[in-house]
Amino acid sequence: MNADAPLFGELPPGHRAGFVAIVGRPNAGKSTLLNALLGRKIAAVTPKPQTTRRRLLGIKTLDAAQVLFVDTPGIHTPRDVMNTRMVAHALASLPDADVALLLIDAQAGVTASEREIAARLPPRCPVVVGLNKIDTVPRNALLPVIAAVAALLPDRPVVPCSARRGENLDELLRTVVAELPEGPRYYPPDELTDEPERAIVAELIRERAMMETREEIPYALAVSLDAYEEKPEKSLVVIKATIHVARASQKPILIGQGAARIKAIGQAARREIEVFLGCKVFLELYVRVQEDWNKRVARLREFGI
Repeated sequence: MNADAPLFGELPPGHRAGFVAIVGRPNAGKSTLLNALLGRKIAAVTPKPQTTRRRLLGIKTLDAAQVLFVDTPGIHTPRDVMNTRMVAHALASLPDADVALLLIDAQAGVTASEREIAARLPPRCPVVVGLNKIDTVPRNALLPVIAAVAALLPDRPVVPCSARRGENLDELLRTVVAELPEGPRYYPPDELTDEPERAIVAELIRERAMMETREEIPYALAVSLDAYEEKPEKSLVVIKATIHVARASQKPILIGQGAARIKAIGQAARREIEVFLGCKVFLELYVRVQEDWNKRVARLREFGI
């Protein structure tokens, strides 16, 4: 093998590669965008802000570029230990980023949050602005928002898009790639993320639990996997997982009358996991009370926050 050959195959001249930190305030659509750009779901998505709790790498390999998207928690003013750590995860992604992709909700426009985030962007780091959720705003209402973005970040490209509908994402991707430095691939072309399958499975379970509990206990939920057994001869994965809640009163809410809610969570999560893994899944869920886990640093670390 030629020592000068690229690690992951021959590449065209001018091949680009690098890390793109997707940043923005909570509920701007960062995880929805990541899933849409990859064409496959690896990030939990709910209507609740602050669903994303830690860094998540998504790898998009093109013929002429490899884009390493880093999904981050929403940047906001934290009010407790968990949110402080989440914001720290988001800000930690910026110093090593080759490009910052600032995602702005077109409906909300440029707020004090966007101004604060823009002030935190490293001066050397190229910035691309994605104006997301344009499907929720009349076209003529976009012009003042684009003008406000241009005033905030002069001479930076602004790409209106809709992550939910996939609108204009090709242009957003082209714009991001143009800002990346030239370089070889970091990962094999068939890899989608550096996250273990188990971590993504746990996130998909948490997503469904959040969706089912809605306003009641979503932020007090965490998930751990107790067993993960692959049975290739049966094209089956057997998973046992525990959903952790922060107070004893939350356990019956999560289980539901006659265990109806926990069954609904399990059924919905199993379908999502089967799509992700590409095989049949047997899923068992348990509920455990971990008193005030979301206020204790050791527990937060245990759950990857």
